[in-house]
Amino acid sequence: MNIDEVQLITFSPTCTSKQVGEAIVYGTGISSVSKVDFTLEAAGKREVPSYALAVITVPVYGGHVASLALERMKELYADGAPAVVVVVYGNRAYEKALMELDAFVTKLGFKVIAGATFVGEHSYSSEKYPVAAGRPDADDLEYAKLFGEKIRDKIAAAEDMEKLYGVDVTRIQRPRQPFFPLLRFLRRVVKLRKSGVPMPRTPEVDAERCTHCGYCAKHCPAGAIIKEDECNTIAEKCIKCCACVKSCPQKARAYDTPFAVLLSDCFKKQKEDRIIL
Repeated sequence: MNIDEVQLITFSPTCTSKQVGEAIVYGTGISSVSKVDFTLEAAGKREVPSYALAVITVPVYGGHVASLALERMKELYADGAPAVVVVVYGNRAYEKALMELDAFVTKLGFKVIAGATFVGEHSYSSEKYPVAAGRPDADDLEYAKLFGEKIRDKIAAAEDMEKLYGVDVTRIQRPRQPFFPLLRFLRRVVKLRKSGVPMPRTPEVDAERCTHCGYCAKHCPAGAIIKEDECNTIAEKCIKCCACVKSCPQKARAYDTPFAVLLSDCFKKQKEDRIIL
């Protein structure tokens, strides 16, 4: 069978999920491509037709699909359209995020035919405390493209939509995780929480560097930064995606959390991307 259209549906504050999704879409070789980027606003009521392939890519925060991403996708719907679900995490763990995304899009009417977990630079990553810095890199994107090619082959091999079988994403192979660094991380997290050290709720701003250009306000997915008041962040809205930190032209923003130190120290070994289809 043939699929004539692919829709890239993505929530990607720091562009890691978007990059992976674009590479997958490119690998499918489908020429008719439409993009639904709900990073800054809800996708709205939108139907994905059964003849279109949906590639859905979202980031993982704290082992879960970003809650704002799910909120903004809730009005999407499909009548059995095939979907590829992809979660992008910061080299620690995606925990149950892929299963969450699978269950969510299935309820929207999609038929999940493939899934993947990719590594992207962690939101907390910085020059001082790098966590999967620079990922997805060229190898990740090449693998994403290959994944797209495999999806194309799977679709082509099916006689019709009913024969295009779904997948059980719980059977995806987990990336290798060295035991002792993980144990060290867990122990230090417990110690940190018992210490009572306050965790920053929002990024800090260097008022002398800030030029009030409004770039952070424009690119904050949660609307936590107001134009002309860029030195403040609304804590109740901030999702700690650090898009403002990574995109600030003046390097005026920083998110100095103790967890960045732990993540950088305990998860130096780069994890592998995984796919299932």
